[in-house]
Amino acid sequence: MITKEQVLENLEECKKYIQEEETKKEEKVVGLAIKTKLGSLIFQSTKTTYKDAVIEALGSGANLIDADLRGADLSDAYLSGANLSGANLRGADLSDAYLSDAYLSGANLRGANLRGANLSDADLRGADLRGANLSDADLRGANLSDADLSGAELNRAKFYGRGGSIVIKKKDLDGFLGALGFKLED
Repeated sequence: MITKEQVLENLEECKKYIQEEETKKEEKVVGLAIKTKLGSLIFQSTKTTYKDAVIEALGSGANLIDADLRGADLSDAYLSGANLSGANLRGADLSDAYLSDAYLSGANLRGANLRGANLSDADLRGADLRGANLSDADLRGANLSDADLSGAELNRAKFYGRGGSIVIKKKDLDGFLGALGFKLED
């Protein structure tokens, strides 16, 4: 049989537990939430800038496929080997970012600033680079198959390097040369 004192003691412990749980709920989450394009949470960061939050997420092994990073300032970020396939980076600032060996296939980089970015050996298959600034970018060895470079700024971009290892399909040649400022004529 349980005594009255034991019941009161247990009741006090229950009240204390409930107060602790409510306090936890009231604590504000500090930092940025990185979400998918559909709004699902990928990573809750303790950092207050997108650059630091993305670096923290990658360092913890988070998968940033389909991440919504529209307009994010990722300038000078070290993102080598990062998997940002399908990510929405529309209007993002990736100037001078190190994206060597990064996976950006199917990413939306429309209007993004990639001036001076290192995209060597990056996977940009099917990426939307319309209107992106790729001036002074290093694209040596990058896979640009089916990427849309319409209206992209490619002034002083580097495409040379290994030579001959990347195949451009005839159907993509007109768009590729057009992005470089050339017009294909018969």
